[in-house]
Amino acid sequence: MLTIPITAFITLIIVLLIANLSTGEKKIEHKIARRYGSDDPQFLRSMGLLLGPPVISGNRFEMLLNGDRIFPSMLEGIRAARHTITFETFIYWSGEIGEQIAHALADKAREGVAVHILLDWVGSSKMDKRYLNLLRDGGAEVIQYHKPHWTGLGRMNDRTHRKLLVIDGRIGFTGGVGIAPEWTGHAQDEKHWRDTHFRVAGPVVGHMQAVFMDNWVKASGKVLHGADYFPEVEDAGEGLAHMFSSSPSGGSDDMQLMYLMAITAATHSIHLASAYFVPDKLTINAIVEAAKRGVKVQIITPGKRIDTHTVREASRACWGDLLEAGVDIFEYQPTMFHCKLLVVDEYLVSVGSTNFDSRSFKLNDEANLNIYNRDFAKQQTAVFADDLKQSQQITFEAWKHRPLTEKLIEKCIPLLDTQL
Repeated sequence: MLTIPITAFITLIIVLLIANLSTGEKKIEHKIARRYGSDDPQFLRSMGLLLGPPVISGNRFEMLLNGDRIFPSMLEGIRAARHTITFETFIYWSGEIGEQIAHALADKAREGVAVHILLDWVGSSKMDKRYLNLLRDGGAEVIQYHKPHWTGLGRMNDRTHRKLLVIDGRIGFTGGVGIAPEWTGHAQDEKHWRDTHFRVAGPVVGHMQAVFMDNWVKASGKVLHGADYFPEVEDAGEGLAHMFSSSPSGGSDDMQLMYLMAITAATHSIHLASAYFVPDKLTINAIVEAAKRGVKVQIITPGKRIDTHTVREASRACWGDLLEAGVDIFEYQPTMFHCKLLVVDEYLVSVGSTNFDSRSFKLNDEANLNIYNRDFAKQQTAVFADDLKQSQQITFEAWKHRPLTEKLIEKCIPLLDTQL
């Protein structure tokens, strides 16, 4: 017979486990009615007002394909900093690129630039501790987000998945890239991943800085403000954009709401590049309805070269209704496909850290940049078309005749759905 202390201890563990796995918020449960298309001014108005900061003009965007273009641009930005650098990321592992970035950030801190770094504790668990010492010894302020502590075990499942680098409040970087050897190169083999990042200039960089500050305040209790962080920024182009975020501590459904609104407003086309594509029933229904009203829907996800096979099995398990409705689904073949991109009607481009799964929609801290620009959107669909050439299409017939072992594994996947 269990003693009272042991019973109390077991009860405490169960309570903490439930708290750790619960989002604590109501989720979106009903479909969004289609009241306008993406070409209606109401679409832009609704996206801006419902998702956070209003859409602002005067921005310029540069697409960076794969590590050979991403990391040199990020390092150039860091080395050019004069006043402040804010950097938030999920993955920061060991390797040459991690060391280069750590040295560049430490060098700027020694020069007197205020360097603030927010690393997710889980995502940076493989990071060489020498880099942390290097950064802190150089004068950079480094915080590991939600590092385990007995007073906050319920927060361990809340990870910052955001990927933000802001230089002097004027130049910003966001997209899918992590700091690890896998993201270096040009996706030339299975050890070097396919990914896209974006360099941004213009007033919307202030939105990016504000998103960083959201978690910085939570983690440090310090408010960073003033002209060094939020300068008056002149127009750098003509692009319309806004940056918004989601978090389990407030607005955890914002990312899914954005996707649902965009899918519902789509009139002609949806191009979705998703590293981890595990939509819930509500989102599947929205995509199916879009396909049935004549929207051409194309989705690229990773093939067998993926870092998390459980996610691939979970993804394939939910393709039936999509394929039957005429959605085109492709698996990228050469290497891990880590892109996170949505293009609607060659007008809206949404990029950032968000995966198309329950973890991103409900549990992670995420950040996405929405760009409303037809020329930029056409550029993204052209890159999407290039990725299609290296992808294998999965037909409904092929999906129905997938191996029995795969079907059996899929039966267990729903038990883990909220954690994927």
